[in-house]
Amino acid sequence: MTKRISVIGKKKKIALVAHDHKKNDLLEWVKFNKGTLVQHELFATGPTGKILEKEIGVKITTFESGPLGGDQQIGSRIAEGFIDFLIFFWDPLEPLSHDPDVKALLRMAVVWNVPLACNRASADFLISSPLMYQEYPRNLPDYDTYRQRMTNV
Repeated sequence: MTKRISVIGKKKKIALVAHDHKKNDLLEWVKFNKGTLVQHELFATGPTGKILEKEIGVKITTFESGPLGGDQQIGSRIAEGFIDFLIFFWDPLEPLSHDPDVKALLRMAVVWNVPLACNRASADFLISSPLMYQEYPRNLPDYDTYRQRMTNV
C-alpha cells in the first residue's frame, strides 16, 4: 500500500474524551497541562467538554455524550482529517453500553495514524514530545485501492 503525507500543523486539533470513572484523571491532567493545551484547538464529548471548559476557561468544541454518539462524531472528524490528536482516558474494567462505539473510535485513530493516548502516562509522553510544538508530516496509508475495490469487480 502506498503512503501519502498529511501535515499536522503547529496548532494541533486535540480531542479529549474520558469515561465517567476517568473524568477526574483527565481533569487533573488537563489542569496540569493547561499552558500547553490552550495553544491548541480543543474538542471533547459533551459532559467532559463542559467540565474542562469550566475548569480551564477556554472554549472547547463539544459533541454529544459518548453514549449518544459523541465517540462516533469524533471518529468521523478523525476520518475527515479534522482531529489530529486523541486523548481518551477510557476505563477498560467498566463494561459500557457503547463499547462498540469506543472500539470504533480507537480504530479510527489507528487507521488514520492519529497520535493516541489512553492513560495519563501515554498522554504525558505525547504532550511533552518536541513534536507538539512543530509541524509533523504524518504518514497516511493511501486508501484509494481499498476505496476502488468494488468498482473494479
